Amino acid sequence: MRVNLRKLTLIVGVILFLWLLISYSSVIEVPRSISRKPVAAQIENKIIKLQKQMADQMADSNLLLEKVKKQLKKPNVLNEDTFEGGEDDLEAQPVKSTAALVLPVLVIACDRVTVKRCLDNLVKFRPNKDTFPIIVSQDCGHNATYHVIKAFTDMDPTIKMVQQPDLKEITLPRAKVKFRGYYKIARHFKFALNHVFETLGHEAVIIVEDDLDISPDFFEYFLGTYPLLLKDPSLWCISAWNDNGKKEVIDMSRPELLHRTDFFPGLGWLLRRETWFRLAPKWPAAFFDDWLRNPDNIDGKSCIRPEVSRTYSFGKVGVSKGLFFDIHLRNIQLNYDYVEFTKLNLTYLLKENYDADLASTIYTLPEMTADEVMMNVGTHKSVKVMYGSAKSYQRAAKKMGLMDDFRSGVPRTAYRGIVSCFVRGRRVYLAPDFTWTRYDPAWG
Repeated sequence: MRVNLRKLTLIVGVILFLWLLISYSSVIEVPRSISRKPVAAQIENKIIKLQKQMADQMADSNLLLEKVKKQLKKPNVLNEDTFEGGEDDLEAQPVKSTAALVLPVLVIACDRVTVKRCLDNLVKFRPNKDTFPIIVSQDCGHNATYHVIKAFTDMDPTIKMVQQPDLKEITLPRAKVKFRGYYKIARHFKFALNHVFETLGHEAVIIVEDDLDISPDFFEYFLGTYPLLLKDPSLWCISAWNDNGKKEVIDMSRPELLHRTDFFPGLGWLLRRETWFRLAPKWPAAFFDDWLRNPDNIDGKSCIRPEVSRTYSFGKVGVSKGLFFDIHLRNIQLNYDYVEFTKLNLTYLLKENYDADLASTIYTLPEMTADEVMMNVGTHKSVKVMYGSAKSYQRAAKKMGLMDDFRSGVPRTAYRGIVSCFVRGRRVYLAPDFTWTRYDPAWG
């Protein structure tokens, strides 16, 4: 149960006051008769005795209060300090034993022999072969890539390969022929996920593409966050990616910090079996990632994403022809600090905790303009920058170095319309100046 530090401190204070009152009442005696000693001397002796006892009691009380505070202070409560390096008021609740847990890694491959780089890292950082078997699904029928993958499967029986059998060309209208690659990718993902969940019967899967590097704590990240998917029905995925993950707009000192987001990040993500069975019947023919960014298609649910990305894309050449790579993807910061997520209390990410704390945090923050943020005006540790339209959002986002586009009206990394970033040494919340109820598909 989440404890409010301020309320608990007040209760402890009241108890201590009552304790002192009862203690002191035993010191002050009711006179039975009029003493012959001078009244002044009697009063002075009483005062000296009372002062000594009060000093002793206060010392004990302060010691007790400090012990209570230390017991309450644990990492990651969601309030203003959470985003600035604060501490938690909930006792850590490490994930229970994962000895029987199996979280397979599905690698989506096609015709890039650089899949070797991806597989090398997965093998290097994989802490347990039984917990994290690797399944490589290859499309395209590219022979050189096939042999690269086969070298891994021959070496390690916990690495398997499956080939997408439907290699025929997809018939498209002339206007859509240039997007054929996106249609093939959607077809491949549907095959591969059906293979993992229907054929192999796994309960969940971590999905990576053949052009991703991973952080040293990649597997630990998913082990620690997976229980959130089981506990919180408002979540549908865990992602290792931060779309606004450039070092200029993130807090590099907080590799353990995680956020909720309404924008599907992809690029290393965890999906449950029951979620896939809801998505599969309506899976799109192309552009599945943007389809997943439409709140209507994912039942208005959210994902978890990190402050500092646990994946890095090295695949400049692909169906997108390097779109965004040089100006954006190349600059995403990969995490190199190992965080033991399974030992952290992540309950601040549960919707019931996160929403209320985020709203109260935004309400109390001083307001600035994006220009003032970039000029580093003032000394506030956290501020908000308000927007009222798509254009005002884009102006502010671009000024601060964030991606300024929308998908189905959702800004990248946004949660309930709020985009959190870290600029010039302070936490900045780009927030709507109106009561947010839903995203407007007309934006963007």
